[in-house]
Amino acid sequence: MKRIHALLAIQSFVALLVSINRLGTWTLGYVLPNEFLRWVDFNNMLVLPLISVVASYLLKKTIEYDSPQRDGKSHIVWNLVFIVGLYLLAASYGDHEVTNYLHQRFCATDAASDLCRIVIFNDDEFSHWIFFTGFVMVNAAILFLQNLFPHRQAVTGTDYALLALNALFLGAGVFANLGFEEIGLDLYVVALLALISTYLLWGRGRQPLFIYYTTAYWLGLVGSLIAQILR
Repeated sequence: MKRIHALLAIQSFVALLVSINRLGTWTLGYVLPNEFLRWVDFNNMLVLPLISVVASYLLKKTIEYDSPQRDGKSHIVWNLVFIVGLYLLAASYGDHEVTNYLHQRFCATDAASDLCRIVIFNDDEFSHWIFFTGFVMVNAAILFLQNLFPHRQAVTGTDYALLALNALFLGAGVFANLGFEEIGLDLYVVALLALISTYLLWGRGRQPLFIYYTTAYWLGLVGSLIAQILR
């Protein structure tokens, strides 16, 4: 549990850095004199996702242990889902951050030219589809791997508190992205993961990651819906 808490804390820290990176003015400067990217785009594409992906992989390895399940087909399937999901996340970041930069710099007032139409489509549509597909695959894989490898020790009151604390950071990240902007596909993605984690929590008991994801996604989802209603 100590390692699980530590890895979830890293994800919480990344969520905080993502908000600082997006909202801070210091990241608007250019990485190189040729102005190929701003620091905000560079950090979002290479630095922060890389930290998050490494933490997710280590979390996956932490919940897996020696058991007959390791040699089963389900374990292979969910590992493949995890790997494909990581690839799609990487592809989405590469597509989105570059086209978002070009969109904001050159196409903010031009949606009609062929070049800007393509840039805007990659920024606002295509990269999002790839991201959400990868996001669901990675997180669903971790949930179902937890289902294959149930935690073998008792979850203490302190564990519950730390899981809830880390879940608050993920829920806040969901709220920040859904609560104040026009809701699109992201709402359904969060709702799907909330339902999956709740189903597993209800059916398989209080496993650490079921608790974490259920708490985070429902907090973010309910908070976002309230914020949207009050807009």
